Amino acid sequence: MRRITWVLTMVIAFSMLLAACGTKNSADVVKDLDQVVTKMESYEGTGTMTLHTGEKPQEYRVEVWYQNPSYYRIALTNAQKDVTQIVLRNDQGVYVLTPSLNKSFRFQSDWPENQGQVYLYQTLVRSILNDTSRQFVDDKDSYVFDVAANYNTQTLVRQKIWLNKKDYAPKQVQVSDSSANVVVEVKFDKFKFDAGFDKKSFDMQQNLKNASTPNSKGTILEVDENGQLVEKTPDQNQAADASKSTKDTTAEPGDKDNKAAGDSAKLPALSETFGVIMPTYLPEGVAKKEEKVVEGSENSAVLLRYDGTYQYTLTEGRAADRSVSLAANGQVIDLGFTWGYLTGSDQETQNLAWTVDGLEFNLTSNNLPANEMIKIAASMQDQPGK
Repeated sequence: MRRITWVLTMVIAFSMLLAACGTKNSADVVKDLDQVVTKMESYEGTGTMTLHTGEKPQEYRVEVWYQNPSYYRIALTNAQKDVTQIVLRNDQGVYVLTPSLNKSFRFQSDWPENQGQVYLYQTLVRSILNDTSRQFVDDKDSYVFDVAANYNTQTLVRQKIWLNKKDYAPKQVQVSDSSANVVVEVKFDKFKFDAGFDKKSFDMQQNLKNASTPNSKGTILEVDENGQLVEKTPDQNQAADASKSTKDTTAEPGDKDNKAAGDSAKLPALSETFGVIMPTYLPEGVAKKEEKVVEGSENSAVLLRYDGTYQYTLTEGRAADRSVSLAANGQVIDLGFTWGYLTGSDQETQNLAWTVDGLEFNLTSNNLPANEMIKIAASMQDQPGK
């Protein structure tokens, strides 16, 4: 009897030892993640990103390509409107492409090293490695980390990251605000390490051509040493200066009674009519001061002027049907629903520009902080034109 009891005890102890050998704690996983991201050569991932920032959730398809050391391609498609934008990084710089308009902007930028993105594997792993107060859960086939969110906004505070136990591929990410409400959620349906890409995968012209009209070539505008726009063809042969002067025409002033954000006024007809989109967020102490139509040589635009604690202007108009690349020092800003491009600095005029559904938006100010610019732009997401 004693022998049977002794054998049974040894079997149980050996089983527990085997189970323990197959279990990893937080430190083990963090060490593995550091090695994975250090040795990583490439990856390809697709998934669905959901924004819970408006009256109803907005879904976007996300496709991410990465090639060591610093090539990136992210395609963001509005699931409801089937409109795609692409952010691309290669040896020439960082591009924001809008293929449906045959349009691109180019920047000399450190993106994404200077700014994290919720759908980039490096960003997720870095947030886990850097948070020494990280929380860890072993959940069936996933390792789950709860860590601080480090994105270009004060709204996003915490994030939960689900990683596949087999290869540490991302499965899901939930980013929450200070009230623990999920604001951004990404669910990956595919993620593959050591993905194969050819040399054209990160080429600007190739990406623009593949996703736009087959025969459109467009033009590329760059800035010379004097800050003047110089037009070039796609093969970089210099052409004539493409900058054109415009003439401002002021229509009857719109609503001047400083209505709350979200109100709008009826404006005169434009050459290509569209509904004017008003921001639903205004910084404290700011009110709308003026609305007017600015008619240029090609497309008309609406100018909204705001005054108070901060002074800034917001213009919106039809995007020109051409490929434009503005070579400028700036940064790509992830607005969630699209990418913006921020130029300037806190010591000079800053401009945040973005394109949505064929409309171009420009937010310009001498004293409006970048985080406030982002809030204003985000508040215009999926707003109906008035």
